[in-house]
Amino acid sequence: MDETKIAVLGTGGIGRRTLELTTHKSWVTPVAACDRYGIAVDHDGLDVDELLDATEGNLASERGSQTSTDGGVAVKQSGPDRGVVASEQAVSTETPIEDVIAESEAIDAVVLALPNLEHDFIPRIADRFVAAGFEGVLIDVLKRSRVIGMLDERADAFESNGITFVCGAGATPGFLTGAAALAAQSFVTVESIDIWWGVGLKSGYADNRGTVREDIAHLEEYDIETARELSDEEIEAIIDEHDGVLEFTDMEHADDVLLERAGICDAEDVTVGGILDVRSDEKPTTTTVTVTGTTFDGEQATNTFELGDATSMAANVNGPAVGYLKTAVQRNRNGIYGVFGPTELLPGF
Repeated sequence: MDETKIAVLGTGGIGRRTLELTTHKSWVTPVAACDRYGIAVDHDGLDVDELLDATEGNLASERGSQTSTDGGVAVKQSGPDRGVVASEQAVSTETPIEDVIAESEAIDAVVLALPNLEHDFIPRIADRFVAAGFEGVLIDVLKRSRVIGMLDERADAFESNGITFVCGAGATPGFLTGAAALAAQSFVTVESIDIWWGVGLKSGYADNRGTVREDIAHLEEYDIETARELSDEEIEAIIDEHDGVLEFTDMEHADDVLLERAGICDAEDVTVGGILDVRSDEKPTTTTVTVTGTTFDGEQATNTFELGDATSMAANVNGPAVGYLKTAVQRNRNGIYGVFGPTELLPGF
């Protein structure tokens, strides 16, 4: 496959691990990355190792950056008396997404690794790429079911603009949704699909703020609006209340809509839940997809798919995301545009 130049929006847990994964993929070259405070751009390819070693999650300080006279040095300040060079490749900006869009003629694909704490946030980001005339691939790992419809409403605009958009391209929705679609092929009628995940995050909330906050929105006492308003201290308190282990049931994950969209089963027949341990790298439970249905010869059966407990959240989110990106780029280069889900594509490797 020809070289694919990508941009990564967001340098939190998902964005950083996406950049790290690209160092193992010879066909992909990250040329831009941004967060809310800074941006790094190099059309010949970012120095990913330097960027990851230096930034620790932020490309620049909330208070701005100090810029050298010979190329730009972003300074990260995490306290009133503390300032460290973040990255020689980064500069601070108040308009990071616009700055990436301004470089879009040199970009083949964009990974949207941003916290999805407003239902229409990802669709609105996509609108900005459409308005700028971007032609290429957009990939997200969103979770919320209702967002799929918002993206489908934009399908005509994507097609007219030459955009191939893959929604829900992480683990769940994503990898596990695709596994459910494959497991369903044994049946003519699918009665139920249950996705049960386990994630261990020894690095804790500080390194996975967006992911943990989005998951907390699925707890019975919260929703996406109330979770968005929680302070970091309040989230740490919630984690402490649960001894670091959060269990989720009946989550509003887009797996249900994506599987219904593919004609596999009704959305109401899909359940998603799981356990998140914020203080251990070991998975608190095995990630499992269970599909129950009836075969064409009248037999009822259950197909089960499991992920190895040693595979990390990053491996199961970022691996598929980059794999779906590869397939989407191939489609885009063949003139196939619009909105696609993980049930319609097999990720490349």
